[in-house]
Amino acid sequence: MSRKDFHPVFFRGALVLLLIALAPVAAAQERRVSLAVLDFGKTETGARVSERVAKVLAGAGVVREGTRLVMLDRGLGIAAARGVGYRGSLNMTLAEARNLGAAIGCDFYVTGDAQTIRRSSSARPVYFESYASVFVVSARTGRLVLWDRPVAEADHPEQAESYLLTALDASAASRYAAGVADAFEREERERFRPAPAEEAEALIDLSTDEGAEAHKDLREPAPYSRLRPAYPDAASRAEAEATVDASVEIGADGEVGRVEIVRWAGFGLDDSVVSTIRQMHFRPATRDGEAVAVRVLLRYNFRKPTTPK
Repeated sequence: MSRKDFHPVFFRGALVLLLIALAPVAAAQERRVSLAVLDFGKTETGARVSERVAKVLAGAGVVREGTRLVMLDRGLGIAAARGVGYRGSLNMTLAEARNLGAAIGCDFYVTGDAQTIRRSSSARPVYFESYASVFVVSARTGRLVLWDRPVAEADHPEQAESYLLTALDASAASRYAAGVADAFEREERERFRPAPAEEAEALIDLSTDEGAEAHKDLREPAPYSRLRPAYPDAASRAEAEATVDASVEIGADGEVGRVEIVRWAGFGLDDSVVSTIRQMHFRPATRDGEAVAVRVLLRYNFRKPTTPK
């Protein structure tokens, strides 16, 4: 084509057509992550906190390049959760959390508890505390993605709640939305990660009742010393009582391998359990006098410390 045959109008038209053709491809590459916000208890503060968190997350939109948060209808999500018997537990097994997510039909969901409470102390005769326990959960894996517990105090309940909602605006718009995006990307990498090569020593699963029953001839591992996980300050402030279960792989040498929390509780309790288990050493499991590698379930019950009289 000679220079005089070049038609700018035709070129611009062709460019527009090309961009239109590429638009569906770009849209198809955008990852849409569905998110549901459930109830935060039966109090008026809980209702307002739930609505506020849902509103802020709905406006988050694209939180990473190519990753967009899409909110599910709150009424449908809450109805689905109630339909499978969910009553607001913040202490679930991975299976329970996955089943709840499957019933809702989302990638991630947010649940929690929120209240405004009248308090008093020697320094402050009467004041009000508004708090929200926020749990972000992966529906795919059942893992607790993150937890948060903002607290606000004021002389009047309406003022305390207003301070709390303002704090939640910032957290939901940044930390919660980013946490969901990070977890989604991490789970995508895990899905396509090649399966690890088979270990030289077979791992015997004693973490379930069925597994323990099938291997009655096996002498289970025993810790050289029993360590008690610390009760974190965050749990103390929340007055949390919960059970944390950990699936632990113990090698034929008695050393701890992979540790996975399979019943989570938040408030720093899960991290406390993992940290404690990592410090432990075991007499290895044996069968016919020979050391073998096993997977066991370790359970820790946390209760509020009693106040000395």
